[in-house]
Amino acid sequence: MENRVLLECKGVTKNYPSKMALNFLNLTIERGRIIGLLGPNGSGKTTLIKLISGILTPSSGVITVNGNPIGIETKKVVSYLPERTYLNSWMKVRDIIAFFKDFYQNFNEHKAYDMLKRLNINPNDRLKTMSKGTKEKVQLILVMSRDADLYLLDEPIGGVDPAARDYILDTILSNYNENATVIISTHLIYDIERVLDDVLFLQNGSLVMASSVDEIREQQGKSVDELFREVFRC
Repeated sequence: MENRVLLECKGVTKNYPSKMALNFLNLTIERGRIIGLLGPNGSGKTTLIKLISGILTPSSGVITVNGNPIGIETKKVVSYLPERTYLNSWMKVRDIIAFFKDFYQNFNEHKAYDMLKRLNINPNDRLKTMSKGTKEKVQLILVMSRDADLYLLDEPIGGVDPAARDYILDTILSNYNENATVIISTHLIYDIERVLDDVLFLQNGSLVMASSVDEIREQQGKSVDELFREVFRC
């Protein structure tokens, strides 16, 4: 029987000179889930995502994906969308797609062009001619066009209009398979709640809640957005 555990964090701590960003975090995440990583600013969300992606290394503890410690093997199956644009503004979209196709064996070029067409983005346009929202759409298309096991999306809908937001969420829903998991870090809980299976609440680097959305609604009688506001007094 296939192991359903995709991601494990055991005693993960990340210290910076000025603060502790993550405090002895223990976490087990299974395949086939869409998970909201939620918490106020400075709670450790982006730090956790960067640790899983391999951009940062933990001060202590172990993170594994598919049973492998973070490294070359995990980077092959983890697709990461950072909060800030990282692409060169002088490049055309089609050049970036060609670069991703060469760089990642699991990149699906046809899927990328199909999503560009649906969002009316011209592959011959250069990034520097695009609005912030359109650049974010291009980045998300690149990330979701990989046939990955784990998608890490840091604020994927923050800079786009509501209509595009809905399309992006539908894109996320339709572009991962039952063996993959999507982790979405966001402040826009109300907008993404409909696509989530589970939520993780972080505060001051500690995991204060891990629950399925159904459990929250049934046991608490609240939406995730309502519970979040209650827990964090927003």
